[in-house]
Amino acid sequence: MANATPTRCQLKERRILNMRIISARDYDHMSRQAANIISAQVILKPNCVLGLATGSSPIGTYKQLIDWYNKGDIDFSHVRSVNLDEYVGLDYSSDQSYIYFMRHNFFDHINIDLANTNVPCGVNPNAEEECARYDQIIKDLGGIDLQLLGLGPNGHIGFNEPDDCFTKGTHKVALTDATIQANKRFFEKEEDVPRYAYTMGICDIMQAERVVMVVSGESKAGIVKEAFFGPVTPHVPASILQLHKDFTLVADEAALSQI
Repeated sequence: MANATPTRCQLKERRILNMRIISARDYDHMSRQAANIISAQVILKPNCVLGLATGSSPIGTYKQLIDWYNKGDIDFSHVRSVNLDEYVGLDYSSDQSYIYFMRHNFFDHINIDLANTNVPCGVNPNAEEECARYDQIIKDLGGIDLQLLGLGPNGHIGFNEPDDCFTKGTHKVALTDATIQANKRFFEKEEDVPRYAYTMGICDIMQAERVVMVVSGESKAGIVKEAFFGPVTPHVPASILQLHKDFTLVADEAALSQI
């Protein structure tokens, strides 16, 4: 007997080439699914190197990991971490800096050793020096075991903005107007949004052993389709993940509504 139309349950997970797509009901379900993957990584390799992201997308994932830590299910005491990016000009004294974000939303609520956490130094005025320093940190750690990502409205990952080529290592980038508009909700007014950031490069991300991306909301449906079902191009930076050896997209049904 021929197979009937796939059921809703059968469509929850798909694999296309090296890309695994996990469909979640909503943001909370998406966050739990991503947290499951990260917790498994930490349990299997307690001293793993986690590449971490900021923004609204991963907050639910961090909350779930904190909950499991509080229940005694996961131990972060030997974990090392490297964050994707930081605004140029901001440090921990600014509540909009990414080091503040990580402390407030994750690090201060688990037993990770802060000495083992790394975020680009936004107040280092010497871009060449800071980028070289951060690349060396990643190299000295032996690379990234699992990189967590969000997806920008223009397809950026980290602060790797659309460009004519993929940038290899950590670099200083001028933020596009689309990114500034997307991030202004976190600031009192648009003028307060920094115009530059330090970010890991595409090569740093692609060399991670595993990449997990969280995406939610209908507003991201178009860029999800373009990034993962269109051509690989630096004009849509996330599209390069189609070529990663172990990439998992965890997205809610709204974000997957166009595929």
